[in-house]
Amino acid sequence: MNNLIIREAILGDCPAMLELIKELAEYENAPDEVTVSLEEFAEAGFGNHPVWGAFVAEVDQKIVGLSLYYLRYSTWKGQRLYLEDLIVTEKMRGNNIGKLLFDKTLDYGKSKNYSGMVFQVLNWNEPAINFYKKYQTKFDDEWINVSIELN
Repeated sequence: MNNLIIREAILGDCPAMLELIKELAEYENAPDEVTVSLEEFAEAGFGNHPVWGAFVAEVDQKIVGLSLYYLRYSTWKGQRLYLEDLIVTEKMRGNNIGKLLFDKTLDYGKSKNYSGMVFQVLNWNEPAINFYKKYQTKFDDEWINVSIELN
C-alpha cells in the first residue's frame, strides 16, 4: 500500500480517532461504553498535561488506524508502555496496517528504554489473539481485571 503513512497523532486527528474508538466499541458489543467527549479526549492527549500518545495510520489522507498508549509504572519492572487500543477500521483490516502500528509502538517503547509493553485482549477476540501470538507475547491467566467507576 504505497499511500500509507504511519505518523504521530496531532490534535486535529482527535475526531477521526474517536470515531475509530467508537467503531471498536461496536465490534466489542459495547457501543454505550464510550462516554468520553471529544473535548476531554483532545485535552487528555494534547492539553497542558497530556496523559496519552498515539500513532495513526493514514491512507489517502484519511485516518484508518491508531495505536493509543500511555506510560505506566510497575514496582517490579519500572516504566512500561501500556497499549490502550490498537484499531484498524474494518474495511482496511488485512493490509498489514495493524502490524505497522504495533511495530511503531514497540519501537517507540524501545527508544524510551521502557522495560516492556503491556496490553489486554478480549478472550473471544481470536483474530487479535492470533495477531499478538506472532510476537513474543506472554498471555497471563492468573490476574483478573478490576475497575471502579468514580463518577
